Amino acid sequence: MSVSIKSEREIELMRKSCSIIARVFEDLGKEIHAGMSTLDVDRLADEMIRSWGCIPNFKNYGGFPGSVCVSLNNEVVHGIPRADRIIHDGDIVSLDMGCIYRGYHSDAARTHGVGEISEEARLLIERTRQSFFEGVKYARAGNHLHQISNAIADYCESFGYGVVEDLVGHGVGSALHEDPQIPNFHMKSRGIRLRPGMTLAIEPMVNAGTWEVEWLDDEWTVVTLDGSLSAHYENTVLITDGEPEILTLTDAEKAMML
Repeated sequence: MSVSIKSEREIELMRKSCSIIARVFEDLGKEIHAGMSTLDVDRLADEMIRSWGCIPNFKNYGGFPGSVCVSLNNEVVHGIPRADRIIHDGDIVSLDMGCIYRGYHSDAARTHGVGEISEEARLLIERTRQSFFEGVKYARAGNHLHQISNAIADYCESFGYGVVEDLVGHGVGSALHEDPQIPNFHMKSRGIRLRPGMTLAIEPMVNAGTWEVEWLDDEWTVVTLDGSLSAHYENTVLITDGEPEILTLTDAEKAMML
């Protein structure tokens, strides 16, 4: 395994890429409403990303047809945007996307509630988000990767949730997917030791029921095996000599943390 350590120049390019996708997430989140199709969401995302002079890094990645993964309710990740997939009041919508700025990738995900959502859905979204912050407490130089993974799993499992084991986070930089893989579930091995300059996409995928998932016939969309709701929260994170720097926080999220 070779984990890239970013130079100061590369870090600045990644900061810019991540700040752009954070802005897109903030703007796109305001547009999500009942009655629109997931293809409508994709067209908006594509337009927003390109308006910043960037390239949507999911578009045609491995053959994926969209610029953003739009996953509804029991869809965990990789929902393909479709004209006939309509968003309804009470749905939860997970958006996963990134962009390329001058050769460097950003990657993030958010789950939104549409209209009046159930208390179960609200708590799942809130706790999935918080599980990221429980994990990122350990994203410090000198710590081992398993400390992030175990903290996420401990928090989610305390609520009886299933943490997806078939999909993991990853390094990110000049490629969308780099080493290391970053599980959200308990690891037996300690994993790599974290070093300043590493950039990691940490992304809890959490189900209200079982952790088990399956792939639909489109070979992209991943759904919960038991039909339960699923939520997704992801940020690109820079390991520093001190506190980790979360590169893809929106302005609204930054304000919440003050």
